[in-house]
Amino acid sequence: MNITIYPGSPLPLGATWDGKGVNFSLYAENATAVELCLFNSIEDDVETLKIKLFERTHQIWHIYLPDTKPGQLYGYRVYGPYEPENGFRFNSNKLLLDPYAKAISGTFIWNDALFGYEMGNETQDLSFSHTDSAPFTPKSVVIDPQFDWQGVEKPQIPYHESIIYEAHVKGFTKLHPEIPENIRGTYSAIAHPATIKYLKELGITALELMPVHHFIDDKYLADKGLVNYWGYNTIGFFAPDSRYCSSGIQGEQVIEFKTMVRELHKAGIEVILDVVYNHTAEGNQLGPTLSFRGIDNASYYRLSDENKRYYVDYTGTGNTLNANLPNALRLIMDSLRYWIIDMQIDGFRFDLAATLARELKEVNKLSAFFDIIFQDPVISQVKLIAEPWDVGDNGYQVGKFPPGWAEWNGMFRDHMRRFWKGEESTLAEFGLRYTGSPDLYLNDYRTPTASINFVTAHDGFTLYDLVSYNEKHNQANGEENRDGLDQNISWNCGAEGPTDDQSIIQLRKRQQRNLLASVFLSQGVPMLQAGDEMGRTQHGNNNAYCQDNELSWIDWQNGDQELASFTKNLIRLRKEHPTFSRKHWFQGKPIKGLGVADIAWFLADGNEMADEHWNEHYAKSLAIYMNGKSIQLVSPTGEKLVDGTFYVIFNASTEAIDFKLPDDSFASDWTKVLDTSNNVANENKEQYKPNDMLHVEGYAVVVLKHDNIQNNNGPAHVATLNYESA
Repeated sequence: MNITIYPGSPLPLGATWDGKGVNFSLYAENATAVELCLFNSIEDDVETLKIKLFERTHQIWHIYLPDTKPGQLYGYRVYGPYEPENGFRFNSNKLLLDPYAKAISGTFIWNDALFGYEMGNETQDLSFSHTDSAPFTPKSVVIDPQFDWQGVEKPQIPYHESIIYEAHVKGFTKLHPEIPENIRGTYSAIAHPATIKYLKELGITALELMPVHHFIDDKYLADKGLVNYWGYNTIGFFAPDSRYCSSGIQGEQVIEFKTMVRELHKAGIEVILDVVYNHTAEGNQLGPTLSFRGIDNASYYRLSDENKRYYVDYTGTGNTLNANLPNALRLIMDSLRYWIIDMQIDGFRFDLAATLARELKEVNKLSAFFDIIFQDPVISQVKLIAEPWDVGDNGYQVGKFPPGWAEWNGMFRDHMRRFWKGEESTLAEFGLRYTGSPDLYLNDYRTPTASINFVTAHDGFTLYDLVSYNEKHNQANGEENRDGLDQNISWNCGAEGPTDDQSIIQLRKRQQRNLLASVFLSQGVPMLQAGDEMGRTQHGNNNAYCQDNELSWIDWQNGDQELASFTKNLIRLRKEHPTFSRKHWFQGKPIKGLGVADIAWFLADGNEMADEHWNEHYAKSLAIYMNGKSIQLVSPTGEKLVDGTFYVIFNASTEAIDFKLPDDSFASDWTKVLDTSNNVANENKEQYKPNDMLHVEGYAVVVLKHDNIQNNNGPAHVATLNYESA
């Protein structure tokens, strides 16, 4: 077969269609030869055409094929030494995915041929496999990058106004009764009007999607009939996973993904991606050869100094991408820019981000990874959120990421759980977490919005299970309940799992409201796990990463609608009153609170708290005065206004407490706007005067408001106002 070829260009990496043909470019520094393999269809087990690449610019191999079009399936075979002890694992019998593939045609079929060595051989990975892996490997796809964004622009929502909703593409929509069955669980389902209507009514501003980069199911899960449902096992850092596409797998997944983003942006909702740049799906030295390992193992992974046969593992998955190597760092940065520019993504949550910060063995916030992001004019402008830990030494790095980064605040999560569980000696840390964790972020030129506040996420108990189980129940995962965390800081309220005891049921409902109130009334950026607002349960499974079934999917028809209504009202309260979402820190030392005009802390007797009160081990309640006059606002007509003033009472003790309200120097009147003991979350309820006694039930949050804003139409809702300063 005759085919015209041209030298092509080393950049951009990957397969790039220019309207007339396709440029193919692959980084493989230590390779001795590279073959481009073309396939006519997804079903083909053997390539239609193999083309040897003769052009090499430095470490990059490249070629240009005129008349090649979008939809073309391709892969690579890369030649070089097979010397595992020296870090080289080249094996041309293995068809390899392009690390820069913008689309991938399907999923891997687990077979011994996917491994670079002979399975079962006594020397394991030191042996060499001669079996062709092409029949079991998905193919990379050339795409058409053109898309009609219809002039829709990114919402550009500032951090302090953000409310993040963490969701799984499939689990969020798979059982939604208003979405057509043929698109449930896909990008199209997220873009469906019913989904967007729900998100808008709930009040979230950003949808954080669990991994959508193309990933594979681990072999040990496949052998047990399970799958990697969560998707933290990436193999394609540029490709939206085809399993979430309803329209096709030869580039259609890119169009469907972009359509989803466009429709969410039309509704004013940002899209944040949970991304996994710390490792790949190829695992340790006994893992398969799918892409990076076969292209240039030593140029992508952290290898042991003692024996390069083995991988350094800071992730618990078998390998670690070496972000200190220029080509691996470029891969990460090119991927981020692609998702920002071409796919119009608004931000990223970096899984095990501490791994990316490791230069040698220590976590270093001034590593090359952070340096290059800081100066990048594209990446530095979007939301960057770190999961600030990994499994290596000194891996827990909460509060230690650079300015410009936000962090999942695991200390907020753990302490709010302890507080509502009723543990002793919790008040002092409660004050820190409630005010945005100044102990973590204040002295590093960061603001309260550096703290992403949450009490549950995909990893661990759901909110309902957090108040319903003392122990994990992970038997369905096939590991005899050994997987998942043993310490969950949970409390079942008196019975393990389902119960008919109405007193326990009502306490669980109240505790869910208390935990939600703690998230949405605290300074920082609140994050809600999808389904928690309607009491989703995983029946005590705290590690449902392999459960692609009703255990993980949201049950829309049987959700707790009373809790959903409460959550909507709670979110609306936060959004209407920026006192709960300040741009800047409270003045002075908020944990002390004495003499500070914008915040004060009170005992139940109406007196302000003194230093010694914070450390009383038995104390489990307090009241917080927040002066809304310190929040300057500007109305749509340019009028200078201020927010309301609030008095927030937290009672985590078992008994009801009568709180004496402050004297009239703090406010002349109060209106109850939230009470978790009876599900009240609406304006204009019970009225109180200074020095009145307010009865607060055990395990309850009460919010009182004094309205500082008056105009001809009565109270002005802050939702229509803009900050001038806070």
